[in-house]
Amino acid sequence: MSPDGVGHPATDRTARNALSRRALLGGAAGALGAALWEPAFRLTPAHGATLAAPPGFPTGVSLYQQAYENWSGEIEIEGVWTAAPTSPAQVVTLANWARAHGWKLRAKGSMHNWSPLALPPGAPGNVLLVDTRQHLTAVTVHPGPPASVTAQPGVTMESLLTTLEAAGYGLTATPAPGDLTLGGVLAIGGHGTGVPKTGETLTPGHTFGSVSNLVTRIEAVVWDAAAGAYAVKGFDRSDPRAGALLVNLGRTFVTGVTLRVGANKRLRCQSFYHIGADAMFAPPASAGSDSFASYVNRSGRVEAIWFPFTTVPWLKVWSVAPTKPLLSRQVNSPYNYPFSDTLSEEASDLLSQIVSGNAGLTPAFENTQMAVVGSGLILTGSWDIWGWSKNLLLYVRPTTLRVTANGYAILTRRADIQRVVSEFYAFYKARLDAYAAQGRYPMNGPLEIRVTGLDHPADAQVGGAVAAGLSAVRPRPDHPEWDVAVWLDILTVPGTAYSQQFYRETEQWILGNYTGSYAAVRPEWSKGWGYSGSAAWADGPMRDTVIPAAYRAGQSAADNWDAVVATLNSLDPHRVFTNSFLDALLD
Repeated sequence: MSPDGVGHPATDRTARNALSRRALLGGAAGALGAALWEPAFRLTPAHGATLAAPPGFPTGVSLYQQAYENWSGEIEIEGVWTAAPTSPAQVVTLANWARAHGWKLRAKGSMHNWSPLALPPGAPGNVLLVDTRQHLTAVTVHPGPPASVTAQPGVTMESLLTTLEAAGYGLTATPAPGDLTLGGVLAIGGHGTGVPKTGETLTPGHTFGSVSNLVTRIEAVVWDAAAGAYAVKGFDRSDPRAGALLVNLGRTFVTGVTLRVGANKRLRCQSFYHIGADAMFAPPASAGSDSFASYVNRSGRVEAIWFPFTTVPWLKVWSVAPTKPLLSRQVNSPYNYPFSDTLSEEASDLLSQIVSGNAGLTPAFENTQMAVVGSGLILTGSWDIWGWSKNLLLYVRPTTLRVTANGYAILTRRADIQRVVSEFYAFYKARLDAYAAQGRYPMNGPLEIRVTGLDHPADAQVGGAVAAGLSAVRPRPDHPEWDVAVWLDILTVPGTAYSQQFYRETEQWILGNYTGSYAAVRPEWSKGWGYSGSAAWADGPMRDTVIPAAYRAGQSAADNWDAVVATLNSLDPHRVFTNSFLDALLD
């Protein structure tokens, strides 16, 4: 770094690439992951910028050139102009500047995503990233009942939940990484895991759906036709247009949101790793008390993580526990599985060899990973922990292995949860074995399975609340019996040989298997989908036909896919908040 604190592009690139490989392989480099996550160098127009300065840029708004890299590193751009507005008013200023000069604005949170929703590969062109994390982070709790919290989009989920905890409130479920921004979570319908256990009723102020389903009011920068300019406008949850904003895919810029919240809860999280995968994912006819669905019925809050070529999954089971169970260890902060934050030295060495071409070591790598889980749970005393909800729901740090992932929500009946997971496990295991027989190992990350409820608007406790139009867990009025979503995610290191082919085969099987009166499929927006066989998000028929059909099916014409797209276009007719990928998807 130069004495004035401005980095040089060549130095920036060399350092970032070197760190990226070490962070991928984990081990000692895991300590560098958090620093790597925010690019270290900022180049201003006056000091070292290599891009032509945006014309007529508004004075008083911080502007700099910085690298962009998404979570898996599959989208990496050497330099993008980035602004850091200090207020919603400055975002409005940027929107009107962008419209006048033919630029696009893309909200930037923690970049913890896989998809091209923020930036597609090959950007920038006339694109300005708008960083929400530096200044747009205010949080205000409104005690109830009914209670709510108003927050700006750049606040991280960890910070938001910490503030809520201090006031006595919390969420039933949330994505596991605490570094995610609220704006990013809402844009893609972020979720956790959880349905009511048998006999449980919903606590007021909570939802078993996505975080977006808690929204009671949302403020966004939209076009004001009367004023002939962009302005901040508020939309109550009862406003028909709000449904398009709740899960907006980045097709707008949210400046503030109010969420319904309820009383915080103490949770217990037990980890099990003694149940065979064949027993946990057994067909319904032979499933016993150790089946996945049986744990869902007993606790409601379950996650299974199965590493390929191992015999037992890591099963996390959360339960509501107002008082500390005798054998539980109390925890007062999140991220209580440090062994999963970085790769062990042995696993790092194996993965390094796999990345270098020795794919046959994949089974050994997976078994090493599972062995680390088993020993780590014991050594850290984290197999049975208890505390406030935040401390048990947040458990993924930025230093964890950065893999690519696909993701699908399978809407179905609760009674069919075991059938869904059993059929997928049987297919997945058979395909892995078939590939292995050919010396091919496309998947070197785990299979992750979660179950959530659906986004019932009534949970927001707002009269006339509308549904989140593009939520993957939006209910199907024509199938009221479908009351849960089973989330399937399979992970692998980016660039693994045959992975794209495998992902396409898996996607096509999922689309063909979960159909009819049994189930329906929607993609998890932030992850991989639309596989062509050589790339994700590249299958035109999936993008243009299958996905829109999934959001038209069972919905009225007034609020289906087409209505949501029309609303987003009407709120941003000059297409300031878009990119080439969104233009193709939301055509």
